[in-house]
Formats: sequence, structure tokens, C-alpha cells
Amino acid sequence: MAYASLATGVLLAAGFGSRFDPDGLHNKLLARMPDGTPVAHEAAHRLLRVVTRVLAVVRPGSETLARLLNDAGCDVVFAPNAQRGMGASLAAGIEASADAEEGWIVGLADMPRIATATIEDVARALDGGASLVAPFYQGQRGHPVGFGIEHRDALLALDGDTGARSLFMSQFVTRLDVDDAGILRDVDTPEDLRNV
Repeated sequence: MAYASLATGVLLAAGFGSRFDPDGLHNKLLARMPDGTPVAHEAAHRLLRVVTRVLAVVRPGSETLARLLNDAGCDVVFAPNAQRGMGASLAAGIEASADAEEGWIVGLADMPRIATATIEDVARALDGGASLVAPFYQGQRGHPVGFGIEHRDALLALDGDTGARSLFMSQFVTRLDVDDAGILRDVDTPEDLRNV
């Protein structure tokens, strides 16, 4: 671990991945990348290189994924309202980390190629007093994002599928320009899996 942040990591892993498998038979987060590593395991591993505690938020019924993320080093939280969208899942992660004192770094479990250096940059900015932090690659905002502790109530109130977008639109954001296309590359289809 090159840089150890005091923030709490939240890894959102409660989506349905319907574009990856419309029949719902295969969870994209359990799919293996070309090197054989499951997508969610790699995303968790990279976040855990920077923060010592990561809460992985999964939907009820995802016991295999929960075991995989637990084995990767995460504390697993089941989000009973995950079907309502990313906002509800993020709120569940924040609620489960009521003891967090330094804010949160939120990543997505279907983004396994974010450079560890980018996660460190977000962590350093957050630990340095920034309230909202986001990496940008070629003008596009990506993940992971950082939230200061002062946003706890707003994060707990999230619901639906928009996540924390409204916070990023209404508040000052510390923008980190990075040379890391991984902040935008998620696994949505089997073709994406071949290209990570």
C-alpha cells in the first residue's frame, strides 16, 4: 500500500447487469477478465490498496458475489432496496459505515481497470480537506469519487438510479485531471470484458 487513506471505501456491486446478460443467468461481476480474475475481485483489490476498509454493497440473493468480495477483503452489506437503483445502494453503504469519520471513496465493482494511482489521488485530495472529489479523463468525469463527511445526510437520503449526480451538480467539486482511461471503462457487455 503506497498511500493509506483514512477514508472508508464503498464498492457498489448491487446492480443487475442486464446489458451483460438480459436473461439474468450470469452476473457480470463474477465474470472473469482475460487474466482469469473476476471483475469485482479486481475492482475491490484496487480500492483496498488505498483504503483499509471497504464496504461492498450487494443485492439480496447475491451470496456467491458476497463471498467473493468477502474473500477479497471487503465487509459485505446487503442493500434491501438495491432494485431501486444506485442511489439506494450508495445510501445503504453510507448507513452501514456510520462509524466513518473521514469521508468515503466510492467505486463501482464493474470498473476493474482504474489505476491505483488515480484512487490515491482521490484519497489524497479527500484526506487533504476537499469536500467532493472526482477524477476526469479527457473532460469526462469518472470513478472513484470522494465525499467528505459533511455530505453524510445527503448521501443517506439518496434513492433511485441517479446516485449522487445532484451533489456533483450543485456543489463545488475538486477536479482531478488524470491520464487514466480506466475511470470511464466499465464492463457492461461481454465485449467490454474482452477489452479490459
